[in-house]
Amino acid sequence: MIDMTERVKTGWKRKDKSGKFQAAATVWVGLALLGGCSFAPNYSVPPVQTPAAFKEAEGWRVAQPKDDVIRGKWWEVFNDPQLNALEEQVAVSNQTLVAALANFQAARALVKEARSQYFPTVSAAPSVTKSKASSNVGASGNRGGSIPAVTEYSLPLDASWEPDLWGAIRNTVKADTFNAQASAATLENLRLTAQADLAVDYYSLRGQDALKDVLDATVVADQKTLDMTKGLFQAGIDSDEDVSEAETALATVKAQDTNIGIQRAGFEHAIALLLGRPASTFSIAVLPPTTNAPDHPPEIPLAVPSQLLERRPDVASAERSVAAANAQIGVAKAAFFPTLTLSAQGGFQSTSVGNLLSGPSAFWSLGAAMAQTVFDAGLRSATVEQYRANYNTTVANYRQTVLTAFQEVEDSLASLRILSQEREEQEAAVQSAERTLAIATHRYELGIDSYLNVIVAQMTLLNNQQTEVNLHVQQMTASVQLILSLGGGWDSSQLLRPGQVTSKKVP
Repeated sequence: MIDMTERVKTGWKRKDKSGKFQAAATVWVGLALLGGCSFAPNYSVPPVQTPAAFKEAEGWRVAQPKDDVIRGKWWEVFNDPQLNALEEQVAVSNQTLVAALANFQAARALVKEARSQYFPTVSAAPSVTKSKASSNVGASGNRGGSIPAVTEYSLPLDASWEPDLWGAIRNTVKADTFNAQASAATLENLRLTAQADLAVDYYSLRGQDALKDVLDATVVADQKTLDMTKGLFQAGIDSDEDVSEAETALATVKAQDTNIGIQRAGFEHAIALLLGRPASTFSIAVLPPTTNAPDHPPEIPLAVPSQLLERRPDVASAERSVAAANAQIGVAKAAFFPTLTLSAQGGFQSTSVGNLLSGPSAFWSLGAAMAQTVFDAGLRSATVEQYRANYNTTVANYRQTVLTAFQEVEDSLASLRILSQEREEQEAAVQSAERTLAIATHRYELGIDSYLNVIVAQMTLLNNQQTEVNLHVQQMTASVQLILSLGGGWDSSQLLRPGQVTSKKVP
C-alpha cells in the first residue's frame, strides 16, 4: 500500500474530486450488492426415527396439546417446601452453571466478532514530525548553507473493506450464531441436570432419615426385649444365653443406626456442592419422623415421543451444532474464489497547524486489489472434506442424543412401573413380618419357643422395613429422572432465536 504522505510530497494533486468520489461510491455499493453468494448446503434438520408411542407408557396419561406437561419449576409437583427453597438456589450459586454461562457469553462475543467483518476497518494515525536536513548534503548550491528545521503535521485516515462476495463472512456469522444457540441450550441442560441431581440427593438424604427412624424404633423395641429377657433370666425362667443373644441383637442394630450418619453426611455435602456452598457451613435439619418417609411420587403426564425432541435442551444443542457444521462447509468452499479488498486513504498534511484542516492540505486516494490462491497442493479441497466429515459427525451425535433421550424415558417409565408393583408387594411383606414377630415374641413369653425365633423374626422385619424405605426412595428418584428425561420445564420455544443471541437482554 502506497503511503499517501509520499504522494503529497511527490506532487500528487486532487483531480475532479466529487466525480471520483461518486464513482468510487458506486463501485463500493455495487460490490456490496454482489455479496449474495453462499456455498453452504441448504440446511434441514436431520431426520430421525421416532416411535409412535413409548413402549412402557401403558397406564400413563398422555398430556393434551394445551396441557402444561411439566412447568418450569417442575420440582413444585413434589409439594415439598424445603426442596423448593433449595432448588431456587441452584441456578444462582452452582459454579458449573456459572462456568457454562461464561461459555455462552464467549460464544456471543464470537458472533459479534464475526459480524464486525461486514464493515470497513478505519484507522487514524495523527503525527507531528520536526526534521532538519544536513547542510552538507543536497544541491551543490546549498552546500555549507544553513537549512531551517521543518515541522510537518499529518492527520491521515485509512479505510479498508473486504466485501463478502462468496458468503464466507455470512456463513461464519451463521456458524457462530448456531454455536451460541447450542451453548445456550447446553446451559439449560446443565441447569436441568443440576436441579435433578439436587432432587435425587435430597430424597436420598430423606431416605436415610427414614431408615434412621426405622432403626431408632428397632433399637427401642430391642431394648425392651432385652429388658424382658433379663427379667425372665433373673426369675429363673430364661437362660443367660438368651440374654447374650438379645444384647448382641441390640448392639448390632445400634451399629447400623450409627452408620446411617455416613451416608446422610455424603448426601448433605453433595447438595452443598450443587448449591455452590462450602460443605462445612451447610446442613439440612432432620424432619420429625412422621415426615421423613418419602410420599408417593406425583402423577407426571407424558408427551408423545415426537414432542420429546422439542422438550430436551440437549437435543436442541446437538441439532444447533449440526446447523453450525453445515454453515462451516460454506466458509471452506468460499476459499476457492478470489477476495477483493477496497481501500481508501485521505486526510490532511501541512507544515502549519493553522492551515492543517484547509482544502489545499487535503489528500486522498482510492484503490482496489484482488487476491487468488493459484496453488495450495490440495489444501482447500482437504479443508472442505474435513468440514463435511465434521458435519457428518455432528449428525451422528444428534441422532445418538435422540436415541439416548428415548432410552432414558423408557428406562424411567419401566422403573416406575416395576417399583410401583414392588412397593405393594413389599408393604405386604412388612405387614407379614410384623405379624411373625408378634407371634414369635408371644410364643417366647409363653416358653414355647426359644429366643432364637424372636431374633430371626426381628431381623426379618428390619430387613423388610429397610427394603420398603429404599423402594420409596427409588420411586421418588425415578420420578425425578422421568422429569429430567422429558426435558423438565423446557421446550424449544425457549431456545434463543438468532436475533436474540447478541441482544443486551438475554432471556
